[in-house]
Order: sequence, then structure tokens, then C-alpha cells
Amino acid sequence: MKRLAALLIALAVPVSGFSAECVQEKAIYADRDGAYELKFEPVDEEPGSSSYRFTIAVKNADVLLNGFVMASEPINRSNGILFHDCPEGDTTGEEIRKCTVWQGVVYAAGGGKVDLLPVTGSPAAAEILLPGFALGLAESTAWGKGKATVAPWDVLTLKGCQA
Repeated sequence: MKRLAALLIALAVPVSGFSAECVQEKAIYADRDGAYELKFEPVDEEPGSSSYRFTIAVKNADVLLNGFVMASEPINRSNGILFHDCPEGDTTGEEIRKCTVWQGVVYAAGGGKVDLLPVTGSPAAAEILLPGFALGLAESTAWGKGKATVAPWDVLTLKGCQA
């Protein structure tokens, strides 16, 4: 009976115990193997914004990827773009293309639903879906000897909140 009660209590607790307490712009996510960590931060402090900066750190490698999420028009989507070792200052389209690791829609997931990324000030998504992230990384300059060598999952789970 005690085991049944413990199981029922565990099932009643949300999978992402942080989401109700953490806003999207402070959320920290990790892949299921613990090899990648994604951190969000706001582009501006305006509540309700859907623009973010984010970084993805690759554990056990000296790789840090930098990205942005911005709302698109005319169809509202949370479009993300992720870079590795882009040149500083004035850059050409070709230089940007070469340092782009991944580009696509950043989806929020949880509770069996997929949606747009929450806006600033909203509770953090339980999970983040980056479709094609593993393939993009494997084809980028961030992959190879001395760099990322473990393919990430395209789903990252909320693991914490920045102070």
C-alpha cells in the first residue's frame, strides 16, 4: 500500500517541476544524455517578447554555440538560428552560412502537446524541441576531433532555472 501511495504522489508531480516556478527567459535545458545544456536569456526586458538569445554548451568539449529566437511573419513561429565560431564585425552572407549550425522552429513541448515557445514572463516549457539539431550539428564546424562527438537529442528537458 505504501508503494502504491508513493507511486501516486510521484505521478501527481509534474515531470518538469520547474516550469511553474521558472520563466522561459531563465530556463536551462539538457538532453537526455547530459551532453548538451541550453540556456535562454531575453534579448530585451520587455514582457511578452518572443525574442531570446540562447547558448548551447557541449559537455566534455570546448564548444559553445550561440543562437537567437525571433518571431516570424506573416505566420507566427519561434524561429531559431544557432552559430559556431562566427567571425566578429562585418560578415558576408557566405561567412554566416558557414558558421550556421542549425536553423528552424523552436517548439515548446510537454504534457503531450507541442506549441510555440512561451513569451518572456511566461512559465518555461517542460521541453524544447529543435527538429534536426543533431543532423545540423554533425554537419557543422562544431563537430569532429576535439569538438562535439556525441549526437544530441532534438528534445531537451527543463533541468533548472537561472537566478
